[in-house]
Amino acid sequence: MRRFAALIVAGMLSGAAPAPVQDAADYDIVIRNGHVLDGAGNPWVSADVAIDDGRIVAIGAVPGRGETEIDATGRYVAPGFIDMLDQSGHALLRDGSAANKLRMGVTTLIAGEGGTAVPADEVAAYFRQLETQGIAVNFGTYYSATQARMKAMGDSAGAPTPEQMAVMEAEVATAMRAGAFGVSTALIYPPATFHAQQDLVRLASIAGRCGGTYATHMRDESSELLAAIGEAIEIGERSGAKVEIFHLKAAYAPLWGQLMPQAIELIESARARGVDVAANMYPYRAGGTGLSPTVPTHLYEQGRDAAHEALRDPLVRARLKGELAAGPQPNWSNLVHASGGWDNVVLASAHVPEMRQYEGQSFAAIGAALGRDPADVAWDTMLAALPQRASALYFMMRQDDIDLAMRQPWVSIGTDAAASVPAMESDPVGLTHPRSYGTFPRILGDYVRERGVLTLAEAVRKMTSLPAMRMGLSDRGVLRAGLRADVVIFDADRVIDHATYADPTASPEGVEAVIVNGVLALRDGEPTGTRSGMVLRHRCEI
Repeated sequence: MRRFAALIVAGMLSGAAPAPVQDAADYDIVIRNGHVLDGAGNPWVSADVAIDDGRIVAIGAVPGRGETEIDATGRYVAPGFIDMLDQSGHALLRDGSAANKLRMGVTTLIAGEGGTAVPADEVAAYFRQLETQGIAVNFGTYYSATQARMKAMGDSAGAPTPEQMAVMEAEVATAMRAGAFGVSTALIYPPATFHAQQDLVRLASIAGRCGGTYATHMRDESSELLAAIGEAIEIGERSGAKVEIFHLKAAYAPLWGQLMPQAIELIESARARGVDVAANMYPYRAGGTGLSPTVPTHLYEQGRDAAHEALRDPLVRARLKGELAAGPQPNWSNLVHASGGWDNVVLASAHVPEMRQYEGQSFAAIGAALGRDPADVAWDTMLAALPQRASALYFMMRQDDIDLAMRQPWVSIGTDAAASVPAMESDPVGLTHPRSYGTFPRILGDYVRERGVLTLAEAVRKMTSLPAMRMGLSDRGVLRAGLRADVVIFDADRVIDHATYADPTASPEGVEAVIVNGVLALRDGEPTGTRSGMVLRHRCEI
């Protein structure tokens, strides 16, 4: 009717009779006959979904016609998935298409484990640039406490002076006012390792004053997992910030089956006394990161350049190899020991031409083939790849522990990977791990349909309303009239991931259509090239 009225008015103003409008569409999009999952955990209902002007306007029997009609008979219609651990801060500047995310059904990215792509005083302009260039998905980010630290005092160890701490606090406040969702840390990586807990409390309290989050890759996910969780919880309690634990895992082979139940109990206990703490995770046994965690943290106390120079010294290496073999060490997450040795650490992306032939092999196997110590192979590869980041897969988790964590009602889903950039052969941030192309379909196909770890309604809740509520995204995350139209349509009988450790960029199947802010971004499994995503800003007036 509103389109009909507009044409009448236009005709009156022009002095001409209005054109016939009996075939004018009532809505932009109508999805017909789908199994509608609202995202809140309720069972599906058979319904149509009408979308207009970027929002859901009706759910039920929709008599009007859509400009675009989608037949979802036998398919599920759900809110668009929210990636709670994205790494696309830089990638979206290069290419806003986010094709790998769309093919998984993802409509919203929450990035920033390593911080924003620009300094704090440039965050507002960075957001505007993304909006001007156009992005296919919605995007929000944290700001890193380590960015603030490096601005104030560089990358060496040590406690900040009062003046340096004031600089750090000002940087965090600037980023929060620009729209960051909170303060993040990645405490196994120097110089983040050198943050003291009391300093993190002060920085997190700035986010806490406006309902923001302290989001953390904790100090340890292996032998000292429980202590690391305890620290994260204490930072939340003392700062007033919500706590989000990145990629929850019990990554320590000697204590598989023991650490994860204890970790869950610790988090549940904190929640019972009122601490707003939750976690996200990805559905794989292997973690993926650079090779720097194979080097004891203390080597970085004088900064990264000094550490790399020291690592070239055979005498230093001999001492470090002893520390690697000794197992857990204070203030260092020894991922080689946590994985059960070099047999379970696999070269993923070398960025060194002569080493590419060994990608996909363990460092134990590469060392045997070259007649060299696996540690020397890893460290030489890391140094030769600079300034790029050689990466590895660390097979540190047991499936039973993953399943147990996945069942927890406060656990959401994150890929820990960036949006793909088609012009690049590979990307050092996550794209050499199958999670970058398979995470969400893997949960629907493997964890729901094939193994029954989760019900379909609960899996969708973990991907939609739970993360939306955690991030304060009150206008998305559920299917409800009046909310933003982020929608995914998938075939529950067919959806599955195809990405593997050997072929990590293989696309999934079964995700048929994705709508972002009312615009069709994926149709018949292929991106449409639209750029209807929005930059999401956390409101903070401090």
